Amino acid sequence: MSSADITSPGTAVESEKAAGARAPQTYRESKKPSKSIFATIVATIIAVLWTIPTIGLLITSFRPQIDALRSGWWEAFKEPNFTLDNYREVLSSGTEGIGQSFINSIIITVPAVVLPLVLASLAAYGFAWIDFRGRAALFVAVFALQIVPLQVALIPLLTDYVDFGLSGSFWPIWISHSIFALPLAVYLLNNFMREIPRELVEAARVDGAGHVKIFFQVLMPLLTPAIAAFGIFQFLWVWNDLLVGLTFGSTDTKPITVVVAELVGTRGSAWHLLSAGAFVSIILPVIVFVSLQRYFVRGLLAGGLKG
Repeated sequence: MSSADITSPGTAVESEKAAGARAPQTYRESKKPSKSIFATIVATIIAVLWTIPTIGLLITSFRPQIDALRSGWWEAFKEPNFTLDNYREVLSSGTEGIGQSFINSIIITVPAVVLPLVLASLAAYGFAWIDFRGRAALFVAVFALQIVPLQVALIPLLTDYVDFGLSGSFWPIWISHSIFALPLAVYLLNNFMREIPRELVEAARVDGAGHVKIFFQVLMPLLTPAIAAFGIFQFLWVWNDLLVGLTFGSTDTKPITVVVAELVGTRGSAWHLLSAGAFVSIILPVIVFVSLQRYFVRGLLAGGLKG
């Protein structure tokens, strides 16, 4: 008998322990694919159920008026009859001004996204990297503004805009959206800035960089995902907003959400126009979200990582 055929008791016990230690791991690994498949199936079912109303809205927007009123959108598969007349009528200047309101929404949204991002970035830098008296108390006060409902401020703001002669222009809508977005923007960007290693900022100061150079050349490239993530949130919120546009907007400045809401009131049975107007209103947000999706995901993940 060779020495290779002889196994000591200690070696046998260690082999059994190793096999026992590997068994649960193998069991867990065997369970992972089934859990992944189950999660995929559930996510697929939820996505399909969530998408069905949008598909119905899309099909209705291409159906003639008589077909949209006579039968449901699923009947289009039996008797396909589609037209672009709904979109032509909606985008024409004669249909409640949806074409002009689409342009108004762009004019409203772009400054309402840029202004709070610029102001919040500067404020977040001050709270994160500039030591001044009362910094903690002021930051808590800014953060506490998030709990104030925006409906409480609508009438006082409207009174001030009228007194200052700003009513009837885009300025009340820009200022209101910026005011309502600043507390959350300052809070989020401040958290991202605090996660940047202090050594990086100290090294820039040793090289002679001031606050302006540190902010624009050192921190801004690192904050691009966070800024893009909040920019997407703000863009979607402003674009889909109805309350602020309805309160502060005028006939010449009302956004597309207000016009679509008016279509519901004046054309409650014109489903072909309502569906077309709704799809016109969601085209740009979908394009923005899809094109900036990678920054959106990176910005969400950045908050959970340490430098």
